[in-house]
Amino acid sequence: MKTKYEIIIYWSREDKAFIAEVPELPVCTADGSTYVEALENLETVVQEWLETAKELGRPIPEPKGCLVFA
Repeated sequence: MKTKYEIIIYWSREDKAFIAEVPELPVCTADGSTYVEALENLETVVQEWLETAKELGRPIPEPKGCLVFA
């Protein structure tokens, strides 16, 4: 992935798939039958998200890095 956004990947029992998401990019989510497939699909979705935001003149968040939870 060319960008440095945080990615969260988890197993969804309901969907019976791995879900990958970028919290900093609203509604930027992909799935896959394997962890790697979900990550590969997400790379495509992130690029499309960024291209669409540019075309529409919407702001693109700067990657913040790791989120910390206590």
